[in-house]
Amino acid sequence: MPRPAGADQGTTKQRILDIALQLFIEKGYDKTSLREIAERLGYSKAAVYYHFASKDDILGALHLRLHDVLDEAMTGLSQAGTEETWPKLLDQFIDGMIANRDLFVLHERNRAAFEALHMKDHHEEHEDIERQLRRVLADVEIPLESRVRMACSLGAVTLGIMLAGDAFDDVPSDQLASIVRRAIGDLLTPGVFRT
Repeated sequence: MPRPAGADQGTTKQRILDIALQLFIEKGYDKTSLREIAERLGYSKAAVYYHFASKDDILGALHLRLHDVLDEAMTGLSQAGTEETWPKLLDQFIDGMIANRDLFVLHERNRAAFEALHMKDHHEEHEDIERQLRRVLADVEIPLESRVRMACSLGAVTLGIMLAGDAFDDVPSDQLASIVRRAIGDLLTPGVFRT
């Protein structure tokens, strides 16, 4: 089926990505074909090719979605500069991750495909963000205990939402966000785990 006349390219491209995201989560990247993506859209394979040259290009675009979510959040955290601003920025990070849970599930279920893609693209950008975060966490103006708590809280958020993949898939997003916020609140509050 050809592309509908007058269809907005941006919207069509986003629909292709949304359908591919669903299929890659359901079936896996390797087991999903461009034909299946096109069929789910009600388009021909040629119409999908009009927007993406290959299935790898679709995965690359989904990777960019994921990268944009992480980049925005990590950039904010890496520029925090103070322990007072960290909780607010971490809260924004949680919101961004919860709003994009499907991208993290996609990543976890299709790790090999993403790792192959990652080797090609964005390596320097990731390193730059990591360097900025290490700079904040190494800032001796912030007390050592606070810096360790900041690092642990970031780890709790990334593991609890991102790296857990679909381990908490049955937990509603608002409930998961609330639990993660309480956990990082415990991590950031001095004295909670004193022995």
